[in-house]
Amino acid sequence: MADHPTISTESNLASPALPTTTVTRRSLLGSAGIAAGAAVLASPPSMLGTTAASAQPVSTDPRPLDAAFKRRAFDIREECARNNDKIPIAPHPTNGDEARYTNKIGSDSRGLPHDKRGEVEQVAWQALYAACQSGDPADFEKVPLGGTRKLINPIGTQAVSLTGMNPTQIAIPSAPALASAERGGEAVEVYWQSLLRDVPLTELRDDTSNRDVLAATEELNKLADFRGPKSGGRVTPGTLFRANALYFDPTDPKGRSVTPPGVLDGPLVSQFLLRDVPYAPQWISAQIRTVLPANDFLTDYDEWLATQNGAAAKRRLQFDATPRYIATGRDLAEYVRAGPALGWAAAQMLATPGGGTDQRYSGMYPLAEPVSYPSNPYRKSKTQGPAGATFGLAHVQALLTTGISNSVRASYWQKYFVHRSVRPEAYGGLAHHRLANGVSDYPLHDSFLKSEALDRSKAKSGTYLLSQTYPDGAPFHSTYPGGATGVGAVTATILKAFFDESRVIANPVQPDPADPTRLVPYTGPPLTVGGELNKLAVNYGFGRNWAGIHWRSDASASMAIGEEVAIGMLRDERMTLREPFDGFSFTRFDGSRVTI
Repeated sequence: MADHPTISTESNLASPALPTTTVTRRSLLGSAGIAAGAAVLASPPSMLGTTAASAQPVSTDPRPLDAAFKRRAFDIREECARNNDKIPIAPHPTNGDEARYTNKIGSDSRGLPHDKRGEVEQVAWQALYAACQSGDPADFEKVPLGGTRKLINPIGTQAVSLTGMNPTQIAIPSAPALASAERGGEAVEVYWQSLLRDVPLTELRDDTSNRDVLAATEELNKLADFRGPKSGGRVTPGTLFRANALYFDPTDPKGRSVTPPGVLDGPLVSQFLLRDVPYAPQWISAQIRTVLPANDFLTDYDEWLATQNGAAAKRRLQFDATPRYIATGRDLAEYVRAGPALGWAAAQMLATPGGGTDQRYSGMYPLAEPVSYPSNPYRKSKTQGPAGATFGLAHVQALLTTGISNSVRASYWQKYFVHRSVRPEAYGGLAHHRLANGVSDYPLHDSFLKSEALDRSKAKSGTYLLSQTYPDGAPFHSTYPGGATGVGAVTATILKAFFDESRVIANPVQPDPADPTRLVPYTGPPLTVGGELNKLAVNYGFGRNWAGIHWRSDASASMAIGEEVAIGMLRDERMTLREPFDGFSFTRFDGSRVTI
């Protein structure tokens, strides 16, 4: 992965000589039309009984200012392209499972036809593999599907993004191998999350008395290889199910794991998900439609196998009639199920002035501030302020929208064209056959096969399959890396670049454990904008772990992907700006500072 601890760019704002233009019949006609139109608009209409004033000649020659702007646009676009081209193609290590298992049990094959044991038909797999090697849209059309559901957007990953770098220039570590202790540890964790989905998240604190939370913490501490955050070298209830970020490290195949600033502070759910969103004369409630606890799917073998083959879900979610704040892991999983507008909402909170008698229309900051970012050039201007063109809300929202698409391209490209790793739901099928049907050639790690989490899950559902909160399980692309976390990461990074991340959030809140339709004050260490944006990023991605569709490593690796996509975009955006500007400065997920 390209690493940019300090990036400095300068734009040449001098007026260059006019470019030479080749005149064609089309351009000549176009110029004539423009000139004629300009002449008509410049001539006032005649009025009866009056004499028209002497018309001033209308020049069709471009002004020097216009020509300079046009040339600067070309030069900057060319320079951005050249700078991005200088970034080399990154290494793309894999875990070796695809070559290791001829029956492809370590690879994602959902949506293709499978036998009764859930193993993919080799002809179908080879067609998918061939398409992933060629990248040809026609080859993807040849992939046999097992049902009505389709693969998700493989060709879209090859779209050329006009800002930032290419997906091939971003590196992440290889995914944990199927038989590894790390994958076994991740399986233990995600099974515990499935068991604790309906426990109030307020119980994830170090002084909890919840026996299930304590049991999960104790078992995770016994694992041979667990990469989640720790306190004093141990998993505690306060670090349980919290997030880490994973960076590529050429000296360590497992990568460099870090805990982003702020994600261990305060409630697990970000303050940006617990406050109403101001939207000019409207507002959007932070309360959500939640799913009833009985909504667990894919623990019946026939239902599981039909899903692996791509059949449409037959059962539907059952919702609670009363909206409430995100209070449980199941609630968070439901919030992130269908692509929420979390970045857009956070930008609205940060850009809307605070104060006022009705907090629903009020922004995050307690006082109105026309410019929030310390290095914003308009802080120094005596005569100008920001707006939609630059440094205003519309500018931020435009970058967020593009960043979301670019980060999905980068994550999905890794899914299809590098890793193709197995999803938790398919891993659960291997566990079921290994323990219920005596299939000995499925090499899952003993730390998982002998775990309390797996035993409890079997006792609850009757099978060793991993329960899912979504009726159709995971979408049809591989698990590693997670696309949702990349979206959260690019969102948090762009917002940290535009707003003051050091600001302490006033009056933090959390759902009332006894009544999650209301909020109560949170008291504890201060919560900052930057920390809560980091938490917002991980809530989006790690929320899908609560659903059962992702591993920890999927989410943690995508934190680095989304951040790198944002840095590349901000580098290009910095080049385009005309304001005197010292650059974007913010804290990365590993705690280091970057200036662009």
